Amino acid sequence: MALSMTGFSFKEADTTQGILLLEFRSLNNRYLELQVKLDETLRSFEPMIRDVISLEIKRGKVDCRIYFKSKMSALDVKNIDPIKLKQLAASVEAIGKHFPHVQPINALDILKTSEIMHDQSLDMNLLEQDLKKNLKEAIQEIQASKAREGDKLQKILLDKLKEIEILVGEAKKILPTLIKDYQSKIENKFKDALIAIDDDRLKQEFLIFIQKMDIDEELNRITSHIDEIRRLLKTEAAIGKKLDFMMQELNREANTLGSKSISPKTSKISVDLKVLIEQMREQIQNIE
Repeated sequence: MALSMTGFSFKEADTTQGILLLEFRSLNNRYLELQVKLDETLRSFEPMIRDVISLEIKRGKVDCRIYFKSKMSALDVKNIDPIKLKQLAASVEAIGKHFPHVQPINALDILKTSEIMHDQSLDMNLLEQDLKKNLKEAIQEIQASKAREGDKLQKILLDKLKEIEILVGEAKKILPTLIKDYQSKIENKFKDALIAIDDDRLKQEFLIFIQKMDIDEELNRITSHIDEIRRLLKTEAAIGKKLDFMMQELNREANTLGSKSISPKTSKISVDLKVLIEQMREQIQNIE
């Protein structure tokens, strides 16, 4: 199964301690280039985040942004400790007796005072569990996005492979005709030159021609490469680099086919093959 390197996912998770926001963007790249941006609360989890991502995503430029908004807001009245609030009030009243002209304390300033709040320290173990769970789900979402795009790319590649097979079939079909035409051409040259046709000499000429025109090996290798590409497209692993290598091999055979050609028909087939291979290579640059 082909996975595109282009994908996006966004996840908002409401946890017991706060809200996690996870955003993934992925673009084409030769290797895995991972950029992770976290707020300070999550900074200690970066190594774990990188490990989880790299286990699932093998190739591409991946931009990961994760933010955490704590529910334990200092402006939330539910977080106020009444005992600490009374202690603060008593302290303000005592100080006020010595400084009667000081402006009264503002209620908003009191809410911002951490001293009157319940203990709001985060449970980092619980936060790590929540982060890991939602991180895996966000990765599944972007992988699903990449798979949908990959399905389109795979269809394009399979269609191109069918066109290549048609060209290979045409080359195999015209080869006997080319040999027969060449045989007639050699015989006519001998007759025009008033030279007696010697079977041994004629066989020698044919042998040289057949060796030069022997493209069966190249055509068979192209067919073998097509089978291997189809097999790769059915696998679950990252296949982009392997497919790129297969394009190099196909192009090598198409070039050899062109160099052996002594017919406009096989020359055209060679050119058409190289065009199709290049079109496939362009699409493969998008595959993980």
